Amino acid sequence: MGYFVKFGALSGTNYNSFMQRSLRILLPALMLAFPIFIAAQAPPEITVRDIWGSRKFSQKSVSGIRSMKDGKHYTRLEDDRGSKAIVKYSYETGEKVAVIVAGNEVVPNKNGKPISIENYEFSADEKKVLIATEVESIYRHSTRASYYVYNLSSKKVTLVSAAGKVRLATFSPAGDKVAFVRENNLFVLDINTSETLKCTQDGKSNSIIYGATDWVYEEEFGFDKGFSWAPDGNTIAYYRFDEKDVPEFSMDMYGELYPQPYTYKYPKAGEPNAFARLFFYDLKARSEGRIDIPYDFEYIPRIKWTRNSSLLCVQIMPRLQNELTYLLANVKDGSVNEILKETSKSYVEITDDLYFLKDGSGFLRSSEKNGYNHIYRYDMQGGSEKQLTKGEWDVTEIHGVDEKGGLVYFTSAEVSPMERHLYSVKLNGSGKKKLTKEAGTNRSVFSSGFQYFINYHQSANTPNFVSLHNSDGKKIRDLETNENLRQTLDKYQFAPKEFFQFTTSQKVTLNGWMIKPRDFDASKKYPVLMYVYGGPGAQTVKETWGFNDLWYQMLANKGYIIVSVDNRGTGARGAEFKKCTYTALGYLETEDQIEGAKYMASQPYVDADRIGIWGWSYGGYMSSLCITKGADVFKTAIAVAPVTNWRYYDTIYTERYMKTPGDNPGGYDDNSPINFVDRLNGNYLLIHGTADDNVHVQNSMEMVNALIAANKQFDFYLYPDRNHGIYGGNTRLHLYNKMTNFILENL
Repeated sequence: MGYFVKFGALSGTNYNSFMQRSLRILLPALMLAFPIFIAAQAPPEITVRDIWGSRKFSQKSVSGIRSMKDGKHYTRLEDDRGSKAIVKYSYETGEKVAVIVAGNEVVPNKNGKPISIENYEFSADEKKVLIATEVESIYRHSTRASYYVYNLSSKKVTLVSAAGKVRLATFSPAGDKVAFVRENNLFVLDINTSETLKCTQDGKSNSIIYGATDWVYEEEFGFDKGFSWAPDGNTIAYYRFDEKDVPEFSMDMYGELYPQPYTYKYPKAGEPNAFARLFFYDLKARSEGRIDIPYDFEYIPRIKWTRNSSLLCVQIMPRLQNELTYLLANVKDGSVNEILKETSKSYVEITDDLYFLKDGSGFLRSSEKNGYNHIYRYDMQGGSEKQLTKGEWDVTEIHGVDEKGGLVYFTSAEVSPMERHLYSVKLNGSGKKKLTKEAGTNRSVFSSGFQYFINYHQSANTPNFVSLHNSDGKKIRDLETNENLRQTLDKYQFAPKEFFQFTTSQKVTLNGWMIKPRDFDASKKYPVLMYVYGGPGAQTVKETWGFNDLWYQMLANKGYIIVSVDNRGTGARGAEFKKCTYTALGYLETEDQIEGAKYMASQPYVDADRIGIWGWSYGGYMSSLCITKGADVFKTAIAVAPVTNWRYYDTIYTERYMKTPGDNPGGYDDNSPINFVDRLNGNYLLIHGTADDNVHVQNSMEMVNALIAANKQFDFYLYPDRNHGIYGGNTRLHLYNKMTNFILENL
């Protein structure tokens, strides 16, 4: 401002001289200041360290909520003086009602240290708490831990097992006993008498399992708890797995002076499964009984007690999984009666959608038998079938039945295969009502009695928004808005995820999404990186906010278009679309991914010579097929933890979709990338964890051997002692830096 004041007193030569001097001073300053101003306005660039190092973009959620039996309150674990406390809240107000168990309250010995609460379960009357501490992971679902029973009134602490950590500790319905598995045997602790009853005797590692499942049941049927209390608490039904004839798989665990082998039973396609049978234990008589099933079957994918403590519902399947039979086994008189059977030309899906009505009148289940997954009601003999939902869309989950209100709550893809919404329908099939309103993906968790539900909503471009609703869908209050994350995302000015459709040369319409560079210019040509999973029933093209989207935004800002396409075989578009890949996994899926790449190549803004693809697990299998079978289309591929030969993968998953190798040798060989390495003509990065118990590193080792035999150059990276998830410490940071550099250098 000082210069401006003096301008009026200057004229002629003095003025010109002054201006020249002023410009010599001001111009360099302006030139420096202007770029600084522009840079200050430009959005910041995201880095791999931002994503996997600082976790500054991690979204918050509302997790660990346990509804109490009154349906009006819930509990959750919270930090309390360096430990965890069980705190009670009101659903309606969100106010803290009470601290049920303080963080330093549970002390097993008078002079001992308080127990660190890592997990917990209330007894049915909510007078006791079963607390898990020192929890260790085993496989995908299974854990072992030290368990304690804490009496809320007397403050008495009871150690469940003094002989070491146990698995699957569970209260009896009356809360006076705890069943658990230790060293492959089933035990029951009587809390009142402190007596521990050993129900089974000959459990042994890698041989006989009682009360838990073997590896392949846990991984592919999705459960590890192999026992169930009858409603009256007098009987326990349990599995017995004889896995002596199952071949063993061994993998070295590094980190010691001498690597230690880890050996476990893993049935590969065509190999013997564990011999699974059902037993029950009568606690009053202290006697064991066997449930004799007079059928030829391979699998028992589910058991569930009816409302009658004498009747256990048993689901059985043959090895090819093309039939599902429902049986009612009476543990009192030993009778076993078939009530329902579903057959398929391909396979029958296993779900947890089975609900027995409290009044004993029948049950509900879901089925794809008419082309789309819908809800059906039956009487207890499996008759009087009534279809409660109808339409060319899939029910994706049944949440439960409010018998008092006469309503069934479920989630479906009725609006779009890319969205999920909550609905209710009356028990007679009328009055279907949509309860969620926001477009996108909604995941709903109900309180006991169905008075409230917590809704977790997200879309392709917005993270978690968690809210509380009443059973009619009316929002009561917000629980988590992720406002700070939303503001952070706004600063980075990410490009939106755009959805599109295209029709293949075979007249199949496929869904996809793409993320373009933030400064996208349609007159330029961009390289494309495709992301694929593509496995049966899965989806990558959904209205969800994925953490990996941050990495895709980073790559987009470096000049790449990121694309994902849901090929044939993926979910939420009916049984025909999903099951058309039967007996030939990889064939149609690869065709569709190649068609997706060709569709992108036809766009005027795409560099057709620079199209790459990456995937993990089934996606790694797909990216390996694409870079070989689609060598003329794809320049670069990354395969993380891929199956490279279906003969190396497990029985339940592989044979469900492919039959056995003996039944379908061509299906196995014609679509395993290990057999197409001679076609490789691009850049290929293969990554695996050496301790992958799911997709063994053997898959990548054999792929390497095949590539060497074909004299093909490639990149290979191993992560020692990492499992299928390849995580821990800086592992993900390192992995994504590795993949980023490979893409920048080779695409």
